Amino acid sequence: MMTCLKKQTEGYCSRLDHFDNQFLTYTVMLHDWLNQPGYAALFAVSFLASTLLPLGSEWLLVMMLVNGYDPVTTVGTATAGNYLGAVTTYLIGMYGGTWLVTKVLRVSPEQQNRASGHYRRYGSFTLLFSWLPLIGDPLCMVGGVLRINFLLFTLLVASGKLVRYAATAFITLRAAG
Repeated sequence: MMTCLKKQTEGYCSRLDHFDNQFLTYTVMLHDWLNQPGYAALFAVSFLASTLLPLGSEWLLVMMLVNGYDPVTTVGTATAGNYLGAVTTYLIGMYGGTWLVTKVLRVSPEQQNRASGHYRRYGSFTLLFSWLPLIGDPLCMVGGVLRINFLLFTLLVASGKLVRYAATAFITLRAAG
């Protein structure tokens, strides 16, 4: 009886065992990767933090600096990852923006024209604040929706993110002594 029951559930259990083992393997690998941070981990976390995911990257930057990583390389890596995440959000706005504005948000064409005029007149420089939590990612997306000049986008976003990481590094290194 037990052999028959085992045969009936063997295929099902072996698939779940594989899933459980695979899931646990990747979880342990991620845990080990974050416990032994390197520049690749900082780049990945910074990239993801600059997309619409609610994530922060400063904690890893601080941890790496306290553990003796090179400040210039660390700040450069975090800035590059965060900037490329912002570019991803910009591209989402650029290629999916019309659908988002018309289908999801249901903004009228008149409201779109008015908002576009205000943003083009005053708003491009708000991209300097793309590093701020909660509003930074939507600013990058709006920049893509309104098709802000990519060179201006790059200059403003990369500058803001560089200053944020440099300030974080400066404060960390001063506090660490």
